[in-house]
Amino acid sequence: MITTPKSLRLHIAFFGRRNVGKSSLLNALTRQQVSIVSPVAGTTTDPVEKPMELLPLGPVLFIDTAGLDDTGELGELRVLKTRQVLERTDLAVLVAETATWGSFEAEILQELTGRKTPTVVVFNKIDAGEPEAAVVKKLTEQTILVVKTSAAQGTGIPELRQALLEVAPPDFIDSPAILGDLVGPGELAVLVVPIDKEAPKGRLILPQVQSIRDLLDSDAYCLVVKERELRRALDRLKAPPKLVVTDSQAFLKVAADTPREVPMTSFSILMSRFKGDLLAQVHGALAIEQLQSGDRVLIAEACSHHPIGEDIGRVKIPRWLTQYTGAKLNFENQQGRDFPANLADYQLVIHCGACMWNRRELLSRILRCQRAGVPITNYGLTIAYSLGIFERALQPFPAALEFFRQAAKAKA
Repeated sequence: MITTPKSLRLHIAFFGRRNVGKSSLLNALTRQQVSIVSPVAGTTTDPVEKPMELLPLGPVLFIDTAGLDDTGELGELRVLKTRQVLERTDLAVLVAETATWGSFEAEILQELTGRKTPTVVVFNKIDAGEPEAAVVKKLTEQTILVVKTSAAQGTGIPELRQALLEVAPPDFIDSPAILGDLVGPGELAVLVVPIDKEAPKGRLILPQVQSIRDLLDSDAYCLVVKERELRRALDRLKAPPKLVVTDSQAFLKVAADTPREVPMTSFSILMSRFKGDLLAQVHGALAIEQLQSGDRVLIAEACSHHPIGEDIGRVKIPRWLTQYTGAKLNFENQQGRDFPANLADYQLVIHCGACMWNRRELLSRILRCQRAGVPITNYGLTIAYSLGIFERALQPFPAALEFFRQAAKAKA
């Protein structure tokens, strides 16, 4: 059975002090022993994930975390892991015991609110007493949904499920298209999929699979070819396609073989729109013009893989960017969820399409870069800019294309 990737699941994370019943609540919600439950504070160490279907929302990923009040050398590491979960949380469950709501919980709630993360506050262990009425009143006035539970007795679990449905982000329920809206029902998209050393044996990479499914969901047609068959495939069509999408590494050949009147872009740029903020990353690409010798460029890849041969993040992008700028740049690479605390040291951040992440986590990184005053763009946009086909690659996105033209004119 093929399951929904974690990146497309609604990430619901549990936060709070140690021993307030986060793990017990997760077990009660899922009706499974997902997390170890113990009266000993600090039982949960690393984040525990549980994918499941939460109807009528659909696929979700529950995340149990260590207490944010953990102490000691190991405790600080656990808190750091928990705080990393904040970056990818679509919906937060802030758990407190009925008599322990204070400035600690209020600060967590304030941070979640600042991140614009929908939050449900749960007062657990109501079998031992009710929460203060004044606290509940204040939270309600802040339009925070409050639920009272006893995980041990199963009390309030249906109400918690309902609360999660009520505060779920609308953009998850009405999820955006990857490219179906650019093609339209009954129209054709041609997907160019090179098969090279880094192509996974026996399968396609996730953005390619997701694009095919998105086209089918949009009642559009799909033709998949390798880059060397593109021109012949286009010649055999009775009508031109609405869109050509390529792997960014084949940009130049595909641009040469695709008629100018046919819009063309890359899977990576589609991911910028689908998972991130296309306008922000288009703006970030403009910083390429200002790069000078000695500048530090961070290349960040969401997934961890063993680099092979002409790796795109370690070899190809540095080569193309160096050729374009003529500058001796200092490139640094980071993988997975590692990300520098001091972003101000960099003149540009180039991020992958983050196909393995949910949208919130990439948006969190974009926001961190913006707060640090550091431009951020993505792989596909960087490659298109470096190869001199940036406007061509933005052709399917009129708002982004106009934004680029106006920004470039203002800089000139």
